[in-house]
Amino acid sequence: MTGKNHWLIYLLRCADDSLYCGITNHLEKRIKQHNGELAGGAKYTRANSPCELVYQENAKDRSTASKREYEIKSMTREGKLLLIKTS
Repeated sequence: MTGKNHWLIYLLRCADDSLYCGITNHLEKRIKQHNGELAGGAKYTRANSPCELVYQENAKDRSTASKREYEIKSMTREGKLLLIKTS
């Protein structure tokens, strides 16, 4: 469990083999939301669940996490797979 001020950037591999990037300060809860076990979560991941965590990295605050999320979302699929592989 992460704390209120502890932000993470994460990548999920969905059932259709797509990759989904997001940020959170409560990873376990967020994954349950994405998989439809709890209310909330992205409509895309609920429709393509189950999703599994394949990558995570720490960020010092929400702003830093959001900027890094944007960088990762801007990567090609190959770039994201390389990020996963080298973690």
